[in-house]
Amino acid sequence: MINLERRRAAAGLAALCAAAALPLRARAAAWPAHAVNFIVPFPPGGPVDTTARFATQPLGRLWSVPTVVDNRSGAGGIVGAQFAAKAEPDGYSFFFASIHHAVLPSLRGNLSYDIVKDFDPVGMAAVFPIVLVVHPSLPVKSVAELIAYAKANPGKLSFGSSGTGGGTHLAGELFNAMAGVKIQHVPYRGSAPAMQDLLGGQVQVMFADGPSAVPHLKAGKVRALGVGNPERSAMLPDLPTIAQSGLPGYEAYSWSGMVAPRGVPSDIIARVNADLVQVLSDPVTAQSMLAAGAEPKPGTPDQFGVFLKNEIAKWRDLIKKADIRVD
Repeated sequence: MINLERRRAAAGLAALCAAAALPLRARAAAWPAHAVNFIVPFPPGGPVDTTARFATQPLGRLWSVPTVVDNRSGAGGIVGAQFAAKAEPDGYSFFFASIHHAVLPSLRGNLSYDIVKDFDPVGMAAVFPIVLVVHPSLPVKSVAELIAYAKANPGKLSFGSSGTGGGTHLAGELFNAMAGVKIQHVPYRGSAPAMQDLLGGQVQVMFADGPSAVPHLKAGKVRALGVGNPERSAMLPDLPTIAQSGLPGYEAYSWSGMVAPRGVPSDIIARVNADLVQVLSDPVTAQSMLAAGAEPKPGTPDQFGVFLKNEIAKWRDLIKKADIRVD
């Protein structure tokens, strides 16, 4: 009799679990039934926003529903991440994270979200090359020569960046740490004023984002020594990597990838990833992104999850060693 009661109880529990799962399965099977929202934590026109628009417009055509880019800028990417972390995990809200979200945990200890625990990875979207450029008056033509010059002339070189704690700043600090040199950091409010001071000779070195550097390279106003990507950039195929030009093992570049609020059904994650890979692999989309300074970099959710954790650890160690702080 006791065994019979136990069997009935177990059967009842299994039925309840199956019933609870039905709405989730039904939602996943019918997805997408209406517009899908993509949260971008920066203003329109920047590299992350541009990447989101190149990716999501064709996704909307694939899904036959509107795709909405929702710009929630503020606090260096924090405002958008906070908003996205609280979104319903129903497959109708996704978030474009960037290198900022791998750096912020080490710069700010009071974040109300966790980029790893509160989100599930969907896939990498794009990388944005960081180019090491120098003023033409500097007598160096390779990374190896720059390192030698910096060691022979301590305190005489400075590098401009788009701001403290950003990707171009960290690229310079990583260079200092790996090369054993001290090129002084000078932060600016954005890439444009930093580039203007490089052109004017107020700073001699800059780790610049691709769109800021390329026009001045073509005009011969700055000299490029290398790109921070692990491989040569499709944007500047004739330029060696920084690792090839004199600093083996060096890698520093900005990036953007898609994540979802934790709990989105796994089959929806798989569907979005597969379609994102298809879109980013399209030659027309790829060429348009390259022209805007973004290199498509599709991959699996697991690959992006591992990459994100590695980025957090990499920059955490550098920030601690270089004692980088933000107000």
